[in-house]
Amino acid sequence: MNNLHIVEKRILLGKNFKIYGDFENPLFLAKDVAEWIDYDRSSINKMLNNVDDDEKICLISENSSEGIQANTPYWFLTEDGLYEVLMQSRKPIAKKFKKEVKNILKSIRKHGMYAKDELLDNPDLLIKVATELKKEKTQRKQLELLNKQKEQIIGELKPRADYTDKILKNKGLVTITQIAKDYGMTGTGLNKLLHELKVQYKQSDQWLLYKEHSGKGYTHSETIDIVRSDGRPDIKMNTKWTQKGRLFLYNLLKENGILPTIELNTNKICNHSYLVKS
Repeated sequence: MNNLHIVEKRILLGKNFKIYGDFENPLFLAKDVAEWIDYDRSSINKMLNNVDDDEKICLISENSSEGIQANTPYWFLTEDGLYEVLMQSRKPIAKKFKKEVKNILKSIRKHGMYAKDELLDNPDLLIKVATELKKEKTQRKQLELLNKQKEQIIGELKPRADYTDKILKNKGLVTITQIAKDYGMTGTGLNKLLHELKVQYKQSDQWLLYKEHSGKGYTHSETIDIVRSDGRPDIKMNTKWTQKGRLFLYNLLKENGILPTIELNTNKICNHSYLVKS
């Protein structure tokens, strides 16, 4: 199943009746079923415990739909699970519901839609209803397409925003090794890469920016006290990057097809339920 949306919705025996998923493998929201047969909603778990594991399923939808919220686990009954619950119920409405649901699914699977006798006896009304259904289906497909496009854009922008936020929140200087770690590289490897990209060159054991990039506030030279091998005290100049420079490197590396690992690790994992993507 690629989608968790409502495929059939109507008032049935005075109750709000909805079918999720598709007509070959329909799903029924457990809390809806409880309402249909006047079952105490606080005892839904008891109702679920009375059906086999293959007759119920816990799903998480990435999108909200009528009766369900996004990224929230919900229990659904399969068609067999629904019939089992209705058969176990002693409420008079349960038997009626089972008969109506069977008729609806049988009609839809045979004709592609469910129509009552008064609709079948009125061709003009049938045409009007069919036209409205076609219009609604077209609008729903357009909305689904827009949602998919929006989700893709958000998915592309969020990791980038996360990384740039991380940069902007850090006001201090960072070493090339710290930046390289964001890309799964070593400081030596990133220095070499930046040299190949004509960003910097090495002089007197210090990496310096080429004229094109110098004077823009990308780096800051720090003086470090060292002790030579012969015991003489000395100083060494070390280049560190400002956050402005770090952002410059991010854009430069991205132009060359190199992304920080935070932008590569975007897969979502659902450990306890099935994640339904639209």
